[in-house]
Amino acid sequence: MTESQQRDSARFEWDETLYRGSAAYYAQGRVPYPAELADALAAELGLDGTGRLLDCGCGPGSLTLLLAPLFGEAVGIDADSDMIEQARLAAQRTGCGNASFRQLRAEQLPAGLGVFRLVTFAQSFHWVDQPVVAQAVREQLTPGGACALVFATTHEGVASEEELGSPRPPRSEISELIARYLGPARRAGQSSRPDGLASDSSAAMLGAGFRGPARIEVGGSVQPRTEDQVVASVFSLSFAAPHLFGDRLAAFERDLRELLRSASPDGTFAERMREIAVEVWRPAAS
Repeated sequence: MTESQQRDSARFEWDETLYRGSAAYYAQGRVPYPAELADALAAELGLDGTGRLLDCGCGPGSLTLLLAPLFGEAVGIDADSDMIEQARLAAQRTGCGNASFRQLRAEQLPAGLGVFRLVTFAQSFHWVDQPVVAQAVREQLTPGGACALVFATTHEGVASEEELGSPRPPRSEISELIARYLGPARRAGQSSRPDGLASDSSAAMLGAGFRGPARIEVGGSVQPRTEDQVVASVFSLSFAAPHLFGDRLAAFERDLRELLRSASPDGTFAERMREIAVEVWRPAAS
């Protein structure tokens, strides 16, 4: 571990309120990961329905349940109990019988979970103590196993001049509205976004003895969105989690819906989603 990584590790402190109240909004507010992502990972790693998957920071199971059919067993972990409850409910709804979920921080690995063919972090690696977690993950991989970091934006689309057939949600104005209620600094739990979270994932992975990465990209699609889905997408964010608004939550949602109706009176929107990028890291030869 480098000196800078040690400083990052020392400053890292998890806040259990980070996504409080957001879990129920994920299924409605976040665009699902596309089947093409599962196909691309299967092709890259030769996934054939055997072995085990560990999805770290699984949230409500969005990626876990997409990838579960490619494995004999899938395990999702998340620090938020509400996210785990939503993931279990989603598994029941979809009839996914080979997936299980545990409330657990990635920093607690190996946690008696055993070994895995693939470990994934979907929009979650930036929240963990990267050097510590990368080392733990490497030690839990089976021979030929890999770790995949998934970089995606599933709550909103990209800004462009492309004609989509329906108005885009006014994302800039929504950000301004959040700032009027919560202040200019992006919130993260009980404070603002912590400076101690490392942003250079490559340094952590290389430092833990991984090689790569192989890179995969899945193109973004145009997604129709309703007013309710856009509202849910806002409340699914850590910096706009419902608890942050306190007794002003109802007022904020009222102003948010008025803003959306001014942009699209019939409540229909469309967004072009950003491409999904994946880094596949494999253990370096000993």
